[in-house]
Amino acid sequence: RPYRQAADRILSGRFDMFALRGIELGFPPHWQRDPKTGTVAPQAFGKTLDYRNQGTVGDIKYLWEINRHYELVTLAQAFHLSGAEAYAVGCRRLLESWFEQSPYPYGQNWTSSLENAIRLLNWAVAWHLLGGDDAAVFSSENGRDFKRRWLDSVCQHCHFIAGHLSLHSSANNHLFGEYMGLFFGALNWPLWPDSGRWREAAQRGLEQQALRQNAADGVNREQAIWYQHEVADMMLLCALFGRANGVEFSTEYWGRLEAMLDFICSLMDAGGHVPMIGDSDDALMLRLSMQPHFDAYRSLLTSGAVLFGRADFKAKACIAGEQFDDKSRWLLGDAAAQKFAALPAQPVAQAPTPRRAFAEGGYYLLGSEFDTRAEIRIVADAGPLGYLSIAAHGHADALAFTLSAAGRPLLIDPGTYAYHTQQRWRDYFRGTAAHNTVRIDGLDQSEPGGNFMWLQQAHAVCERWASDDEEDVFVGSHDGYLRLRDPVLHRRKIQFRKRQRRLQVEDSLECHGAHQLEFSWHFAADCEVRISGRTVSVVRGTVGIVMTMPDCDTLPQLACGQENPPLGWTSPRLDEKQPSPSVVWRVAINGSATYMTDFRISIADGNEPAE
Repeated sequence: RPYRQAADRILSGRFDMFALRGIELGFPPHWQRDPKTGTVAPQAFGKTLDYRNQGTVGDIKYLWEINRHYELVTLAQAFHLSGAEAYAVGCRRLLESWFEQSPYPYGQNWTSSLENAIRLLNWAVAWHLLGGDDAAVFSSENGRDFKRRWLDSVCQHCHFIAGHLSLHSSANNHLFGEYMGLFFGALNWPLWPDSGRWREAAQRGLEQQALRQNAADGVNREQAIWYQHEVADMMLLCALFGRANGVEFSTEYWGRLEAMLDFICSLMDAGGHVPMIGDSDDALMLRLSMQPHFDAYRSLLTSGAVLFGRADFKAKACIAGEQFDDKSRWLLGDAAAQKFAALPAQPVAQAPTPRRAFAEGGYYLLGSEFDTRAEIRIVADAGPLGYLSIAAHGHADALAFTLSAAGRPLLIDPGTYAYHTQQRWRDYFRGTAAHNTVRIDGLDQSEPGGNFMWLQQAHAVCERWASDDEEDVFVGSHDGYLRLRDPVLHRRKIQFRKRQRRLQVEDSLECHGAHQLEFSWHFAADCEVRISGRTVSVVRGTVGIVMTMPDCDTLPQLACGQENPPLGWTSPRLDEKQPSPSVVWRVAINGSATYMTDFRISIADGNEPAE
């Protein structure tokens, strides 16, 4: 039923994307018109079109999103489940209008190989859901003509991707996605002289990039958690599609995928939340689930639980009460749901302690009573800024950390909000002031050079990591402010005393001259934050924090939804933001200084912390 309802909405001309819900675009929509601004992109030669120019194409994220053809898959799912011809006809109408409005190689649909690749993936899935080569939609004379046009465009897509791979500064998730699309296109439609070469090159590229872009500890080198999900999802889709067609990936490839899911499992708190570290564009490779509370991270863990026999993945996947999700069912089948159900339900007392140190990726977990209602989970960041020379999707967040208690996020990473447009907000959400760390002289730790480029990059290192029954200790430093005329080295010690539920953060600034410091703390939107003199009190449901900075002479300041300059915001998804409380201590120093911030954490679980 939900699939038919979703398909009926599409046929009525209503679409959902990012901040737009139920927007009326007609069916089929205008494929060159930005759904957000109404701007119509010109039909110029695709590779000469400046898709970054908002005046020319509007908000390219929205324009590309509708052209990925998630809706084609939804219509095909509805047909597959119901057999109702109207949905297959809808698929045909959608594609025929796209072919008319997107002639190769003109317009914005022929600018990005990644966009072509994602569209090709969705086409391959829809093709099979409609019935494959012998689908009824191809049976008439007009249907055969439609099939020829579709296959012609598939060939053009493969040719375009193979000729425009992101082999240089964007050899990140873009390159992986391009190999994914080429792999699906060549394997699903082995119809042209180049098909075999394309498939072999794509699989070879996927194998290489799986190990190159993802560290051995499972951390994706983009240093952006949503891209961790995206690349893991691409790896999963390619491996499953290949296996279904007699093409197997290496044990190293599968092992790296399991490590990536293990990292997601470790980051996820007892409430199922994953920190929004780094960029997120909310992209899905496929939109297979119509479940109202579908969670992309827990879906990956569901599939991983079956594929790798991991009961701990199952426990996290079911953390909010869900069982086998629809996306995993579409990918793995009903038999996999039975395997999932047969995995043991691990009592908390028997559950393995999550991995705590990801040294290559630069993340460290501090806390106690993991995966229980009394959990405290701290994720500290001493990783690189991002991947490759431009570090496109990293944020200036060295030595920042997040904190959740009893499965409720308290100290958060505020997310992303903006990508290609709204420069002021793009700069804020990826800047140092938006993260739980120290900003010096009003400057970001790393120097931005564009929406997806950093000219100078801060390098963070973990100097010490230790954990025992009594406490966890992390010490790290970064060199981002050594570029100042009077260089400053920032070193941070995070010490969590488990029995006392007490977190102490010691920030040392080593310098000779005068500087302005900002100690920023960003809280979840649902937190109630009050300041009384030098004390900050934070409450969210049954958990709370009493926060002080005893060595500081200045008073803390509270901001929530401040516009100019931006401060006190969180972005739960792309192009959406909401006010959230932020607390800042501003301090002037002259020479080296050290400041302690003290957090006393409480959980209304009936167990008072020891003194």
